[in-house]
Amino acid sequence: MIQLQRSSRLRLHQSRPSHRNLMGKVEGRGESWHGHVTAVTVATEYRRQQLAKKLLNLLEDISDKIDKAYFVDLFVRASNTPAIKMYEKLGYVIYRRVLRYYSGEEDGLDMRKALSRDVEKKSTIPLKRPVTPDELEYD
Repeated sequence: MIQLQRSSRLRLHQSRPSHRNLMGKVEGRGESWHGHVTAVTVATEYRRQQLAKKLLNLLEDISDKIDKAYFVDLFVRASNTPAIKMYEKLGYVIYRRVLRYYSGEEDGLDMRKALSRDVEKKSTIPLKRPVTPDELEYD
């Protein structure tokens, strides 16, 4: 079952939500208008079936074609190598490192994927320095 809520929030799940789940939204202004993956989870026994890929592709398509966003972003723990590799396979790049993003201790990586509106892919040009959580913009 797919639920779309027009409050710019998107929640996707199967009839048995313990199998897969993605929550996202569209936010920002101007060239920062983007889809944001709040959370994506797939139950352990259902991994390696490309369910996360399908959920992310759906959010990307909605962000691109319906909401006309410039990019999709997500945050991942810097230590979560399997997730980082999966996101890179799906076309995401590391845009910036956010120091002490998780519980004030572990760094997070802001990963982005440019959408069709960002023809020059400016939204994915990596920053040259890490940032702190207080430097993040929340539109």
